[in-house]
Amino acid sequence: MPRDSHNISRKNIGKNALKVLYRLNDAGYDAYLVGGGVRDLLLGLQPKDFDIATNATPEQIKKIFSNCRLIGRRFRLAHIVFGRDIIEVATFRGHHTPVDDKNKTAQQNEHGQLLRDNVYGSIMEDAERRDFSINSLYYSVADFAIRDYWHGIEAINDRKIKLIGDPETRYREDPVRMLRAVRFAVKLDMEIDDATAQPIIPLANLLQNIPAARLFEECLKLFLSGQGQKTFVMLLEYGLFQQLFLPIKDSFENKNEPSYKLFSLALKNTDSRIANNLRITPAFLFAALYWHQITPKRLDIQNESGLPVYDAFQIAMSDVLDMACKSVMIPKRFTSIIRDIWQLQPRFEQRQGNRPIKMLEHPKFRAAYDFLLLRAELEQGHLTELAQWWTDFQQSDENQKRIQISSVMKTDTDKPKKKKRRAPRRRKPAPPSNE
Repeated sequence: MPRDSHNISRKNIGKNALKVLYRLNDAGYDAYLVGGGVRDLLLGLQPKDFDIATNATPEQIKKIFSNCRLIGRRFRLAHIVFGRDIIEVATFRGHHTPVDDKNKTAQQNEHGQLLRDNVYGSIMEDAERRDFSINSLYYSVADFAIRDYWHGIEAINDRKIKLIGDPETRYREDPVRMLRAVRFAVKLDMEIDDATAQPIIPLANLLQNIPAARLFEECLKLFLSGQGQKTFVMLLEYGLFQQLFLPIKDSFENKNEPSYKLFSLALKNTDSRIANNLRITPAFLFAALYWHQITPKRLDIQNESGLPVYDAFQIAMSDVLDMACKSVMIPKRFTSIIRDIWQLQPRFEQRQGNRPIKMLEHPKFRAAYDFLLLRAELEQGHLTELAQWWTDFQQSDENQKRIQISSVMKTDTDKPKKKKRRAPRRRKPAPPSNE
């Protein structure tokens, strides 16, 4: 597609991406802006990042760019680093051969999943190896034309998500493609093509073969895209959410489940914050996702061991987080925040003395308070009154804070207290007589 037939302009491409494209061309290599960057520009969207494909090998790329680092084991990539901006450069992929020899650079497991894929080829082979037709588009700064090998522009116009090649084979090669199909459908307001959608439910269990750390990264893309709630509904529809969070899938069987309601509301809250350019943390979503697993776990621990409520609560939190990380590996920097959010929930009940002032000083107070508001919106009753008290408390001045605390203390003293039974006095034995 020549320049006069499309709307892509260099002024909409990041300057660092242009630097990489021109330098690779000047070094005698072919280089193209590829994938989501081209797709989003054609749709009139601003891409989050720009990826580049070239016929230069990773080692050749590293020789050209002093700011290059090579990463990846399954497929070797070059990252060109410009401060915080990283341009990802991939060598054209080729078709791997099933022939097993000592020089083999592609490897699959028994499920057909690609474990190693450092096979290089031509631009046409690379286009065939890409997942969806809308991502198989190449833009060149040499002639400003777009190369479309798999009817990607037609799919964009038809608003269809279509896999390249046999869908079942492609899903088996990389089961994460099922998650990507849902994410693109929601993000781009498109439909998943029938042939592409049909194998998803039968093959959804293949997600259990994906490393838990990689699934966490995919969850960030799914739920922190600004359309997390819609993505959640579609993941459930295709049976993918259940495979991501297999240990708690029964808690999401219908919309009336407490876990379903809380997580759905947390996603709406997160989508709203993203739309308003407010700070977000994935810890908040995972805290909502697993909150209703704690109480049953705590009660079980108490019944079995007779531990106090606080100790049982601490053990329950650890057990739930350990269980969560087996399916989706949540990094420690987020599990510590989740633990803080959970631990502070019972402390909102403690409003006497200096405790409310100390609560305000806690570094994770705001996240825990937002979580309390979320719970109050669903559970109503006492939590509504409690959330309102903390809302008023934060907004009041110092004198008003003292009045609010004293009013809570007065309310507590008004409650009838059980009289402690006084122990009978023990008479001192009489001193011995001198007689």
